[in-house]
This record gives sequence, C-alpha cells and structure tokens, in this order.
Amino acid sequence: MKTMKKQWLEAVGAYQYVLSFLFMGPVFSLLVFSLLFTPLWLFSVLYLVWFFLDWDTSNQGGRRSEWIRNWTIWKHLRDYHPIKLVKTVELPPDRNYVFGSHPHGIMSIGPFCNFCTESNGFSQQFPGLRPSLVVLASLFHLPVYRDYLMAYGVCPVSRQSLDFILSQPQRGQAVVIVIGGAQEALYAIPGKRHLILRNRKGFVRLALRHGASLVPTYSFGENDTFRLKIFATNSWQHLCQTTFKKLIGFAPCIFWGRSLFSANSWGLLPFPVPITTVVGPPIPVPRCLHPTEEEVDHYHMLYMKALEQLFEEHKESCGVPASTHLTFT
Repeated sequence: MKTMKKQWLEAVGAYQYVLSFLFMGPVFSLLVFSLLFTPLWLFSVLYLVWFFLDWDTSNQGGRRSEWIRNWTIWKHLRDYHPIKLVKTVELPPDRNYVFGSHPHGIMSIGPFCNFCTESNGFSQQFPGLRPSLVVLASLFHLPVYRDYLMAYGVCPVSRQSLDFILSQPQRGQAVVIVIGGAQEALYAIPGKRHLILRNRKGFVRLALRHGASLVPTYSFGENDTFRLKIFATNSWQHLCQTTFKKLIGFAPCIFWGRSLFSANSWGLLPFPVPITTVVGPPIPVPRCLHPTEEEVDHYHMLYMKALEQLFEEHKESCGVPASTHLTFT
C-alpha cells in the first residue's frame, strides 16, 4: 500500500511532465523576450548570444546530462502509471539501431520515460546502447526549452541530426523515432490501435543509408492516458487540425485527464493506466547509400510484419483483448 506522501509525489511527477510538455517552451520564450524590456535585460542578451552560438549543437548529438536523466522525479512518474520496459532479445552494442516507437499517444509518456530517463534502467537492460529520442526540429528554436530537451538526449528529427548520430565512430547508437508523429495524436483514442505507418518510409531509408538494424517497439497503454475529442474527417474542426499540422508541424487537439485533487474531475493529470513499452527483436538491414524503392518497400514490409507480430505476442499479457488487432493507415 502506497503512503499518501508517495501518492502525491507520483502525481507531482506526472503533472510536472505534462506542464513541461505543454508550457515550458512558450513560457520561457516569453520570459526571455520580456526581460529585454526590464533592468534584467542583460540576462536575456547573454542567453541569446549563447543561444545563437550554440545553434548547431542540437544537430550534432545534443548535450545530454546523465544527472538529469537519473532524477528521482522520473521514478515517481514511472510508479504513477506504472511504466515498464520489456526486453525481448539482446541488442549487441557493436552496431547501430533505428527504433520505431508506436503509438505517439498524446504526449509519448512511455517512450520518454523509458528512452530519455533511467527510471527503468535502460542502460542496464541494454548495456552499451545510447538512446536518442528525436522530436520536431522546431522545438529546438525555443529558448531554454531546447537545453532542457537536449539534457535528456533528445535531438531534432532532421536528416542532418539523424545522419550525425548514426555516423559516429562509437557504435551502439539507438535513434528512437515516433514514426506516426504528431498526426497520430489525432488517433490516440483509448482502446484503439490505429497507427500511421503505411506511407512513412523515411526511417527505413535512414536505416539503409547507415546499415542500422530496425527495431520495432510498442507502448501498450499509451493511448489510454488521456481522453480525446474526435472530430469527423469532413468537419471544419478536423480541417483546422490538419492545416495547422501542415503549417506548424503538430496538430492541436482537445484532450483531458483527471484533476490533481480529485479522480472524479477533469484536468491535465494523465489517467494512472499501466504503460508497457516492449522492445522487439532487430531486423538486420544492409548498408546502401542509395537504396531503391524496391529495397525500401521490402524492409518497410518486414518492419510492419515484425511490429504486428510483436503486438500479437504481447497484447494479452498487457491487458489487451485477444480480438484486438493493429490498424495501419
């Protein structure tokens, strides 16, 4: 039985993740800009000088901090749901990997907890691997927030950034790509298993260019952490979402969780549902600097089959009904 103090620490751990995810970028951008018009203007000027001098760091592997990745608050976030990391096979550190992460969910809580922190001991389960979760490049244009992201090993999902990571002389690089992207957040419906994957082949081309093995991963329970307002595909609301996605890079959506103070009221605290991230066996990929469409399609199909098999093998142990199957778009 958890003590009241432990329950509150877990709730605070989950809540601060949500607040950081939603508000840290805009708030610090506004703060840095606002300070320019106060007696503290020098702080903003010095930071902005640093900001531009350090501009390319995010595309060159970032600047991770093992101290921050090991913060105790991430263990509280882990215990709140709880979040688990399941290893199915050994992943030798003598090669590089491209992890495909599914589904995106609303905030990708499972992938962040498992690949950006050491709360579930990734480095102990997969010794020699260096995970790098990649996200929208535009997030690294936000002051302070970019430094916060880099501290967790997060990098931009740009060709320059990905090629840099997988070209390092030290093997064991593991790029983690949420393949469905922000578009998939619009399908983060509790109980549904809808993945955007059929036409997402850039990650396969990346693996072929570097000879990196493809690794499917699936986070059971990720879509159940929030409730989502769904709009009909022919509605003006859905059109606004897709248009915004094309212009900005992410799709705004209406979602809610529970209140920090009451389980019966709505709020921004995610529902405490179990999240289990299962890391599947690798798919060996040869190095091919200029892969043909046939080669890309071949390994893309192998990946889809491996992901589907991973889901089928683990769904019942993760509380998913046997009659449930993945749906690909």
